Amino acid sequence: MDDRTFGAVITEVPEEVRVRLSGDLNARADETLGTTYAQVAALGPHVVSLDFSHVGYINSTGIALVVRLLADARRDGRTVRAIGLTEHYREIFRITRLSDFMEIVEGDAA
Repeated sequence: MDDRTFGAVITEVPEEVRVRLSGDLNARADETLGTTYAQVAALGPHVVSLDFSHVGYINSTGIALVVRLLADARRDGRTVRAIGLTEHYREIFRITRLSDFMEIVEGDAA
């Protein structure tokens, strides 16, 4: 599998901040994801939407990074939503119980 460099683009929309994730969510994404959450937190939104539609691959370390982000958001009183997950990753989020701690938005509802 080709490693695609992880990236994140922050966009403020009414009542939330959206973060468009791209590339592979693995150990190499750690610094970028942490920096991105710090930037989002500085903006002060109550709702953070993570757009996974351009993420090619998420491994177990990537799942752990999402768990850390959820813990930080919970500590800060923020709601996190996941947008654009493939059916496969929606199932992974369900199995790992990530979906218990974040809203999973399916289809074009985002």
